[in-house]
Amino acid sequence: MLRRFCAAYAAGALAALVASLVLWIAGRAELTAAVGVAIAPKLTWLWLAPRLVWGGLWALPYPWVRPRRLSAVQKGLLLSLAPSAAQLFWFMPEQNLGVLGQDLGTFTPAVVVLANATWGWVLARTFSRVGGGGGGGD
Repeated sequence: MLRRFCAAYAAGALAALVASLVLWIAGRAELTAAVGVAIAPKLTWLWLAPRLVWGGLWALPYPWVRPRRLSAVQKGLLLSLAPSAAQLFWFMPEQNLGVLGQDLGTFTPAVVVLANATWGWVLARTFSRVGGGGGGGD
């Protein structure tokens, strides 16, 4: 059990790194601006470090997500809805960016959900390789 717990955290942190780099590249390439979303983070340790910690923490329940009809990747995508909801309904309003981050642009929810879906996909693929057991419950 400890192995699966540690594997989930590590896979979540790695997934957060990948998703953060994808989001940074999208901002740098002005893809987010092209859809009218003002998300273009600077790649700094102060921006990245909390994302890695949160990515690991959000991944902790992954081994215990049990819907039997879902593949490992579908479980990761399902789990990615939790950090998306937290970001859109808690963290962004706390930062005075509006519910759903609407002050950043109309398509902010789509960018957030896609970034977190990237996290969920990488989490599932990584965990199934290092955490064993086919992604928890498979």
